[in-house]
Amino acid sequence: MLKHLKKIRIVKLIMLTVAGIINAFGITLFLMPVKLYDSGISGTSMLLDQITPGYLTLSLFLLILNIPLFLLGFKKQGWLFTVYAIYTVANYSLFAWLITDILPIDVSIASPLAGTDLLLCALFGGVISGIGSGLAIRFGGAMDGIEVMAVIFAKRLGVTVGTFVMVYNVILYVICGFVLKSWILPLYSIVTYAGALKTIDFIVEGIDRAKCAIIITELPDEICKILGETFGSGMTHLEAKGGYSNRDKAMIYFVVNRYQVIRMRDIVHEIDPHAYITISEVADVFSNNNRNN
Repeated sequence: MLKHLKKIRIVKLIMLTVAGIINAFGITLFLMPVKLYDSGISGTSMLLDQITPGYLTLSLFLLILNIPLFLLGFKKQGWLFTVYAIYTVANYSLFAWLITDILPIDVSIASPLAGTDLLLCALFGGVISGIGSGLAIRFGGAMDGIEVMAVIFAKRLGVTVGTFVMVYNVILYVICGFVLKSWILPLYSIVTYAGALKTIDFIVEGIDRAKCAIIITELPDEICKILGETFGSGMTHLEAKGGYSNRDKAMIYFVVNRYQVIRMRDIVHEIDPHAYITISEVADVFSNNNRNN
């Protein structure tokens, strides 16, 4: 047990606490006052908070629904993720309770910051909660147990994790529409979901993603030399053979940022006008060295 506890990082716990506070801020100050809904288990908890007796609160539903799901996914996600995720949700639940029930902030009929403007509440609520969820993921935790459900059941159902989460949220918003007998709030909740999803991508993967260049050429040595000198970074060089020409070629794997793509292309084509180049996005680059040869 002590061995496992040593793997828990204080910095991560601090950042997960910050994530819980941010998420609670976005949900309770922007979404709940105007009855908009978050996605996943958080959105489900918000709906249950509205249709059940007053003593059954959002904070209580967040714990009741999320923690069993994280424990259910223990075998697939590991104990460290489970501890971090439960800790994150507990903080989210605690600060949501503090904002709605303890602090002198009136969130009963309108957002203290955006009033009753549904579009502002949807956008800012989605972006702020997305920042919280993104930080939770980036530092090893999770804000919502729906992703754990997706990991467990998506493959059995023959769908992707993303599709599972999307279907769950569509069903949630449809139920909200029938319960409220209005489709305005569920439709605005989709705006919230879209804003949160995009924000999570920015937080987890970075706004400026790197670009991966795969270069097929017959002059690999010359190209590798000039690219290394120009950009000060390494690359991987693999032997290859042309499928049509059956000639010996090389494949160079090279990572640049988006501002270097055009320059890299021009350099390669100056050396080998017939070089074949493909560009794709890279979400994260991990390396212990400046050069990867």
